[in-house]
Amino acid sequence: MTADTEPIIVTDDQAGARLDAFLASQTQDISRTRIQRSIDDGDVLVNDLQVKSSYRIRAGDRIEIELPEPMPVDLIAEPIPVNIIFEDDDIVVIDKPAGLVVHPGAGNPSGTLANALVWHFNELSGTAGMIRPGIVHRLDKETSGLLVVAKNDLAHERLSDQFSEREVGKSYVALVYGKLSVSHGEVQARIGRSSRNRTRMAVLRGSAGRPAHTIFEVAARFQEFTLLDVEIKTGRTHQIRVHMAHIGHPVVGDTTYAAGREKTIRDMAAKREILGLGRHFLHSAELSFKNPRSGEPLHFKSDLPAELRHFLSLLT
Repeated sequence: MTADTEPIIVTDDQAGARLDAFLASQTQDISRTRIQRSIDDGDVLVNDLQVKSSYRIRAGDRIEIELPEPMPVDLIAEPIPVNIIFEDDDIVVIDKPAGLVVHPGAGNPSGTLANALVWHFNELSGTAGMIRPGIVHRLDKETSGLLVVAKNDLAHERLSDQFSEREVGKSYVALVYGKLSVSHGEVQARIGRSSRNRTRMAVLRGSAGRPAHTIFEVAARFQEFTLLDVEIKTGRTHQIRVHMAHIGHPVVGDTTYAAGREKTIRDMAAKREILGLGRHFLHSAELSFKNPRSGEPLHFKSDLPAELRHFLSLLT
């Protein structure tokens, strides 16, 4: 199944099956786990709506599927530099630079953090699959900052539980377009795959998509921008970028959710800098969780990268 697959119309004799089981029965080269992940990510729509893997299909349902081509099973180890800020027998905390993809995917079969991890570490958890060794959570390609990697399955399972229970603290620094009129606020709006552009996420109405909760506080105001400290209570794909665009203040440098916004900037030096930035002004600055084995509280911080500090210096 790929992006070019024709929609499936459920027949009378197919009705009643679970969506994930039904789709798994339609192909031999895609696992049920991968199908479930794709359903959760919004890559499968039933009658133009995002549903759960457990949805019982009905006669006449129109199922649209957009799955990327299967990735190679073998992950090639590559000597890509990794900035390790903490390591023990169970976990590694990494400060990821912008421009580095976390794991292989469509258009990025190599040169990823996952390829680097296989090179640098003898053992990593396999819970997330062969192309996501040790990967517990992700950062977008052009987002920099902290993320934790599991060295073994026990650590992966316990860290995943902390993420699921929202016990992990995740704080970001973001520069957004415009001057916010409030000193703090929050966005609670469901996020799912956009039906208009399947490469984008969007705020969805009703019960579509998945719950997402973002809290922000103004750190500094500039003539045409606002610097924010952002905390996310959930971990949806592109969450901060989607939520900030939703309230009319997209992240600076975001070519997906803020395309063309730089044209409105009157400060010519800032405008040139945005065009040459080549990344989002979004940085994972703080990460806190419990050590998966000892239960000890751990808290890590990461300074803004040089290119973001330079951009801010132009605004002061």
